[in-house]
Amino acid sequence: MRQMKRTADSRTEQVQIVLPQHANSAKRLFGGMLMEWIDVVAAVVARRHAGTEVTTACIDTLRFDAPAKVGETILLVGCITYVGRTSMEVRVDTYSEALDGRRERVNRAYLVLVAIDGRGNPQEVPGLLLASDEEREEWKAGEKRRALRRQRREEKY
Repeated sequence: MRQMKRTADSRTEQVQIVLPQHANSAKRLFGGMLMEWIDVVAAVVARRHAGTEVTTACIDTLRFDAPAKVGETILLVGCITYVGRTSMEVRVDTYSEALDGRRERVNRAYLVLVAIDGRGNPQEVPGLLLASDEEREEWKAGEKRRALRRQRREEKY
């Protein structure tokens, strides 16, 4: 019988401060730097869920909603949204956090990671127990995103 895990079992948060070396000449966070941080958070989420090594298969969606500026605290929150047999979809939300604790979402990303064994071959992952309406809605949206990814592959898009 397939092992099952909850979304909460692999939820991950990472905190950064945007330093000058992370920014462009307009003192805004480089998109590539944020992408690196997102990929690391997604990998930690997927490793916690799968209990094995993982590799990023694709960044499905990466949307920048607002800039992050030098000196701001950045919070990245990652969670599993959908699982297949060997793949996992991870959502990472990024927030800038003011000193008074107010948060503004600056980014949302969906990534697909694949569990791999010691030889680099895909490995089955645990199923996902959905504990809330929000998790069930995210799962349904994940099914749609998976179908769109499959269609894009077939169309070589």
